[in-house]
Amino acid sequence: MKNWRKSSHSAQANGCVEVANTLDAIRDSKNPTGPTLHVNVTELVTAVKAGRLQR
Repeated sequence: MKNWRKSSHSAQANGCVEVANTLDAIRDSKNPTGPTLHVNVTELVTAVKAGRLQR
């Protein structure tokens, strides 16, 4: 079972997201039973360190 943590910015905007305690899944906090985005943590960290992800 995954535990979910809401973004600290969620209270300030309409784009509310939660991340799983395992850091491999992201979901819309307004729709917790809806679809979940699954990520490969190793590939994500590698991309962030390499600067391949931009805002």
